[in-house]
Amino acid sequence: MTLPVTPPAASRGRLVRAPLIAAAAGVGALALLHLRDPHVEGAYGFCPFLVLTGQPCPGCGGLRAMNLLTRGDVAGAVSSNLFAVSLVLVASVAWLVWFLRRARAIPAPYLTWSARTVTFAALAVVAFGIVRLTPWGAWLAP
Repeated sequence: MTLPVTPPAASRGRLVRAPLIAAAAGVGALALLHLRDPHVEGAYGFCPFLVLTGQPCPGCGGLRAMNLLTRGDVAGAVSSNLFAVSLVLVASVAWLVWFLRRARAIPAPYLTWSARTVTFAALAVVAFGIVRLTPWGAWLAP
């Protein structure tokens, strides 16, 4: 008769590795957006949405918003893309929860995503993209 073998517990360093790598990637992306200004036309190539529709896309507004956030201009960032600024706040809190769980040696996944959560998030992105192109949502567009 053999006894079941339990796997060894992961060290805290190993547990916090993924949150720290994610943070480094986020800081790297923000550094790129700080150094290469998306307000300059053509800085990141062309926007297919803008070319096809003549309307500024939420993604371009998100790039401009992150650039302005890295420069400390919160009001300008909110006026460029309120949704992106809100998303940064939500992502920061989610990252902090993930990091703290891992630092306390709780091998929890990043977040558990239900189908309802994913559907709600997708609908929120689509709704923002549509509403900002309407007369009553024009204040959401840059």
